[in-house]
Amino acid sequence: MIVCSCAHISDRDIHQAIDWMRDADPYTLITPGKIYRALGKTPECGACIRLFVDKMRSNDKLGVPAELRDLRRRARLATVPE
Repeated sequence: MIVCSCAHISDRDIHQAIDWMRDADPYTLITPGKIYRALGKTPECGACIRLFVDKMRSNDKLGVPAELRDLRRRARLATVPE
């Protein structure tokens, strides 16, 4: 399914880019911009962004790694005196 008609990006392209980025660096933050760059494309009109993000969210590898979750909260707790 074509997600971005301006840049000719399909849902399969999005999933492949996410899989590649996660395999290359398990701690990377994956954004739509990084997916466009990984595919060698640039966003043009932005009309696809909602569908683009929906397709990103449907990928199991998009989530934040467990080690990186709640970093802000853990940092705040570490600085609070007892």
